[in-house]
Amino acid sequence: MTLDPVAYQPYADPDDFIREVTDLIWVDRSISFIRDNYEPDSIVHGGFGTATTRDEVLEGTLMRIAEAPDRVSQTEDIVWEARGDDAFLSSHLVVVGDLLSPRVSRTIANCLYRRGRMVEEWVVRDTLAEALQDGLDPDEVAREYAFRGYVASWADAAPDDPVITGDSGPRPDEHRAEVETVLEMIEAVWNDRDLHAVEKFFHRDLTLLTVGNRHIIRPEGYRRALLSLLESFPAGRFEVRDVQAHHDIRYAGTRVAVTWKFTGDYIGVPNYGPLTGEPIDLLGISQFTLHQGLIVKEVRLWDDIALRTQIASRRGAEPVGPTNIY
Repeated sequence: MTLDPVAYQPYADPDDFIREVTDLIWVDRSISFIRDNYEPDSIVHGGFGTATTRDEVLEGTLMRIAEAPDRVSQTEDIVWEARGDDAFLSSHLVVVGDLLSPRVSRTIANCLYRRGRMVEEWVVRDTLAEALQDGLDPDEVAREYAFRGYVASWADAAPDDPVITGDSGPRPDEHRAEVETVLEMIEAVWNDRDLHAVEKFFHRDLTLLTVGNRHIIRPEGYRRALLSLLESFPAGRFEVRDVQAHHDIRYAGTRVAVTWKFTGDYIGVPNYGPLTGEPIDLLGISQFTLHQGLIVKEVRLWDDIALRTQIASRRGAEPVGPTNIY
């Protein structure tokens, strides 16, 4: 599909657009540029719920920059795909570090831009890594926030066939084999719990980078990392909400990004404090790298502090104050 330059002007392509716009706001501190970059009624889905105005994004960005002025971000990967001839959906993996310390975490922001303006965004941050590296108790941190809940597209039913259409709209039929491999893996391994099938879909020397800045290797490590989430929500299910795929040698070849929703009752192992028996609604994003038909790497993120806040709210825990959705 040919993309009209109006989708990413004045930059060279969507990759250049996302890279430069992000640096302008988060590194060069041009927070006011958000007014030019986002539509006034832009929608942002994060770990704590949905924000529905550009002003919330501007205010939230300011608060994040002010609370950690030494923190800067840098692109690790951008998986982008056209959405019609004047729009694109990008999946931007960012490593976030402090200039004067070894502190590091990651964020993935999936952004739908139409004619150069942000329309809708899905963003997840590895807040667990931030809390642990600061020596904080994640549950104590979680109780400082409030879970707002989701509206707009995230509250709708999942797309019938994300290969064809996702939450962001119809997608081009590109890299179908790789996309189908990833979606088949999610259904077989994540949902049907065929953990042995990891060896069917992944290379033996696989790498998983996930929350808490954990680096997992080998099929058995992958299985155990998945179980560490599922054991608390043993009947939980993953819904695929959106997909984009892209090939670029700069990022080691073909990558497939998946926005997913995990829902399940908190009835299993009490890894998040006393059980509630209540459902959770978890926004997550994964980026998969494939080589010769097999997955060789996955980056899988969700906001674990927000998940703990959501569970605490089911117990009636009172938040300290308002939450920065962005």
